Amino acid sequence: MEGFRLTGNTEIIMQIRKETEPIRRAAARFYRDMDMTLEPMEGRGKIYLREPENGCMEPESYRIWAGDGQCLILEAADELGFIYGLIYLSETYLGVLPFWFWNDQKFTRKREVTIPEGEYCSKPRKVRFRGWFINDEVLISHWDGGKNSEYPWEMAMEALLRCGGNLVIPGTDKNSKIYADLAAGMGLWITQHHAEPLGAEMFLRAYPDLEPSFQLYPDLFRQLWREGILRQKGWNVIWNLGFRGQGDIPFWEHDPQYDTPEKRGKLISSIMQEQYHLVKKYVGNPCFCTNLYGETMELYRQGYLEIPDDVITIWADNGYGKMVSRRQGNHNPRIPALPDAQISEDTSGNRHGVYYHVSFYDLQAANVLTMIPNSMEFVERELRTAYHRGIRHMWLVNCSNVKPHVYPLDFLASLWNGRQYGPETHLKHYLEQYYEADAQEGMEECVKSYFNAMIPYGTNEDEHAGEQFYHYVTRILICHWRMDGGQKGCGELQWCAPDRDFAGQIRWFADLCRNGLPAFGRLIACCEAAGRQSRLWQDSFLLQARIHGYSAEGAVLFGEAYDSFAAREYLKAFFLLGQAADCFALAQKAMEGSCHGKWKGFYGNDCQTDVKQTVYLLHQLMGYVRNLGEGPYFYHWQRLVLDRKEDQGIFLLTNEENHMTDEDLYHGLREKRILHGVDSVIE
Repeated sequence: MEGFRLTGNTEIIMQIRKETEPIRRAAARFYRDMDMTLEPMEGRGKIYLREPENGCMEPESYRIWAGDGQCLILEAADELGFIYGLIYLSETYLGVLPFWFWNDQKFTRKREVTIPEGEYCSKPRKVRFRGWFINDEVLISHWDGGKNSEYPWEMAMEALLRCGGNLVIPGTDKNSKIYADLAAGMGLWITQHHAEPLGAEMFLRAYPDLEPSFQLYPDLFRQLWREGILRQKGWNVIWNLGFRGQGDIPFWEHDPQYDTPEKRGKLISSIMQEQYHLVKKYVGNPCFCTNLYGETMELYRQGYLEIPDDVITIWADNGYGKMVSRRQGNHNPRIPALPDAQISEDTSGNRHGVYYHVSFYDLQAANVLTMIPNSMEFVERELRTAYHRGIRHMWLVNCSNVKPHVYPLDFLASLWNGRQYGPETHLKHYLEQYYEADAQEGMEECVKSYFNAMIPYGTNEDEHAGEQFYHYVTRILICHWRMDGGQKGCGELQWCAPDRDFAGQIRWFADLCRNGLPAFGRLIACCEAAGRQSRLWQDSFLLQARIHGYSAEGAVLFGEAYDSFAAREYLKAFFLLGQAADCFALAQKAMEGSCHGKWKGFYGNDCQTDVKQTVYLLHQLMGYVRNLGEGPYFYHWQRLVLDRKEDQGIFLLTNEENHMTDEDLYHGLREKRILHGVDSVIE
């Protein structure tokens, strides 16, 4: 049998009661996909979108009948069913992959594609609500993808739909309100950040001159909740109940009267009940969730939170993929973040979800610019355990800025879609899909080596360092070095380097990074060899290997600089700090080198890891060390650069040239290789 001929002239005919915006957008995407992959040809086959005659289809499901020649029927019960049906046709027959945009998929136009005659029915997903939180979105919020400011968000949500997702938090704070309409227009369910219950405006933004206390201003809080409900009630929303603080902190940090777990739990419980009934006043058959996150999970475990029975309780990993409570500052109780085994046996009466991070921002050791530092085998084990403990109603994944995390996001989609192959098979499939066949040799081993190279900063299996570790720890140490000359240890580093003095903390940090350098060196070499023919590889796995390797090397040199400083070898310390800054700058240069074509400016607003800030502070520290080493007259060191050796000991004139800047002095020392025993690591 010939089957249905899909060509560039194929037409979509909507035979449905109402052409909604999500369905219109889905049809427009399919036309775009045909334009990318097919040539216009004579003849005009038709794809008919129809609702089932008997109305007996499950939500999100679809059926496809391919006729002989010119007719194909796509039948679905709802918007997402039509959306997924068209995505299935696009991926299966046009070859448009879920991350086609984010991975720069290349297309070669064909004359036509034949869809075999017969019937295809969709399969149910393993998880009811499957979504992304576009969080810490500082890169995509300052980048236009070569078109406009909304385009990156549309491409992110399209990728989510193509991964089988149906739920999104469309940004943080202001962004979540800007892009909620786009999310709804694309057919996605919407939910809210755990710090923004009901999607309401932050109290301090609405009332900047008032104290954000529910005790003092309960009616003002209620009005903000009401406004949030009315703004969103026409969309598919999972209403997030709760009460945190103004920002991602507990409310009692602004309201000290709530000084016991009992008081805190009682207030949160009463507010959730009030929010619950307020939503029901305006919305028919609403769906609810609440986050057991950080301190809230501790209150729940202690028995101080009461949650309505039909609310989805969302458990969270610690930001590193482990299902335990997150570390906050130096407090790290690691309370298990899973439902009790006896609860999970009856999933009909208890709805559980997970908030899971492939990207995390904690100003300590997490990852925003690079992938989660733990392997997909580890991720699979944690999420399969969660699933078997009853977490099946919602999986919400922190996807951050998408591009650095496409590989783990693709893997998580394979889990929520119920695919049965494991991480190794998925990796082979992923590389085959997105990388040129002649460029794949060695790539699989590189990806495995990437996770093996991640530096362990603690003793637990998940405690591996993302790229923030090198930068935040270095900057914390710089600040303490300059403030008190390193007389006492940094309290901010008790989470990783407790019971050490300042020198001990720096040496612990430098030694840890030094131990990781051989593996990073091998990883970078492996990635360079494997990806010579692939620009995508160079912009993804190789880039991330370089960010880790260069940053770790910068941290090692920073530690060596302190050793020289402590020995009063100020010139050597000055030079080593310059080398450290150069290493960190290489990471910045690597990111800039990947910003070509539509990616121009993608890493321009790296303000969270903020590699350039580390470089800046190291340069400042060089000035501090120079002050101690040759101040207040500043002529001894530059004479090493400017004067001939036979003139350096003669001081009839202290200066014959203007004083050199720190940067010029450093570069002069490096070019002349003045310091014996200090070999430049930068070519």
